[in-house]
Amino acid sequence: MFNKIITGAAVAALMLTPQAFGEDAHPDMPFGAKALDIYRTSISIKSTANHGETPKLARFLATEFRKGGFANEDVFLFEIGNAAGLIVRYRGDGSSGKRPVSISAHMDVVEADPADWERDPFTLIAEDGYFFGRGSADDKLGMTAVATNFLRLKAEGWVPNRDLIIAFSGDEETGMLTTRALVQEHLALTNSEFVLNADAGGAQLAEDGGRPSSFNMQAAEKTYATWHVTVTNPGGHSSRPRDDNAIYELADALVKIRDFKFPVRANELTRKFFDFTGKRTPGALGDAMQAFAADPTDAAAIATLRANPSYVGTVGTTCVATMLNGGHAENALPQSATATVNCRIFPGEGVAATEATLREVVANDAVQFTMISDPTETDPSPLRDDVLAALQKAVDNKFPGLEIVPYMSSGGTDGMHFRAAGIPSYGVNGGYSKANDTFAHGLNERILQQTFYDNLAHWYVLLKAIAGS
Repeated sequence: MFNKIITGAAVAALMLTPQAFGEDAHPDMPFGAKALDIYRTSISIKSTANHGETPKLARFLATEFRKGGFANEDVFLFEIGNAAGLIVRYRGDGSSGKRPVSISAHMDVVEADPADWERDPFTLIAEDGYFFGRGSADDKLGMTAVATNFLRLKAEGWVPNRDLIIAFSGDEETGMLTTRALVQEHLALTNSEFVLNADAGGAQLAEDGGRPSSFNMQAAEKTYATWHVTVTNPGGHSSRPRDDNAIYELADALVKIRDFKFPVRANELTRKFFDFTGKRTPGALGDAMQAFAADPTDAAAIATLRANPSYVGTVGTTCVATMLNGGHAENALPQSATATVNCRIFPGEGVAATEATLREVVANDAVQFTMISDPTETDPSPLRDDVLAALQKAVDNKFPGLEIVPYMSSGGTDGMHFRAAGIPSYGVNGGYSKANDTFAHGLNERILQQTFYDNLAHWYVLLKAIAGS
């Protein structure tokens, strides 16, 4: 099924020349300046959990949509705490007879301390061919492209053959409460045949330029789950050490978690991904991908893939300590010590089974596990000919004939909640980047300036392909 769909979509796309649906990508392209203005403004708005400016960003975008010709009743904004969600309906003429398509992205970003950055994270800075700023990639790149193309298409008088619905969340990086609200409290506004996710997808560019090996479309996600791992103790005076120390016991538990490897897992999606990608990846890594695709028990292939941060999450569940807190005074024995352990769980593995495994690995009843997230477990989205064919047109706009490879994402996105609501989700953002440019969630986040304009053109072609005559 997988090969048949990919081959069919690729062949259909290759029958069309890029000029038939091509769109130039450069600063002077239609609405290019408007997009840059939206991008600059959105990055200046500190839409982090601590700063709490996501509602401000939602109100800014809502105003842009209303000024751009969208009726008041088609622009809906809601707030939950210091986060917000935004729903915008682009009404079609219904000529296709098909249900709407939703487009998701998130307006919030990960925290950024200006003292740690080389440049102000909340100021868009163009330098050395890059745009720098928190959210420049994740996910104000996708958010800006989708919003701008709604405005551009409306200004051009284009009428889609089905409704298109923007469903922007405001706390994807934290609690995902607005995402849940989009598909629960406000499902009447967002219910659709499927979702195009602007927070996933793309292709990796070679360091020296040239074509990528493939375009990756997210069709599945691992389950995101986080625990507090805690050890408590009566404590006491630091001048009277005792053998049972909360910090040491916690440290022992974390070392065991670090050294444990969850069982290798594979499914049809991941094996097909490794087979395709391995044939286009030179050297030992490509050989390992192909070997794993042929035999997921191949020990040498597993070792190679697990040693690569880009692919370790594709071969099974991973758990890692991400935060640490312990003790209450420098001259007192710790009364408690807590680590945050984040897991990305392979589909079908199960949250309960993962916790049971961690408890077994730690093998210490004094170590307490407390779930602090609200995990959502979902199955992969079924591959669709119409989505692949439309996406192929958008991909061809940049790299004619580049093949699309569905994949499972190790990170979590809003797509999981749409899938949980029975709405398939596909990560299709036109994010083209080099391997050493991946700074999302980290310091000095950046994207290539050309990628910004490529993504504008990508979504312009994609939206017209998915809902055009």
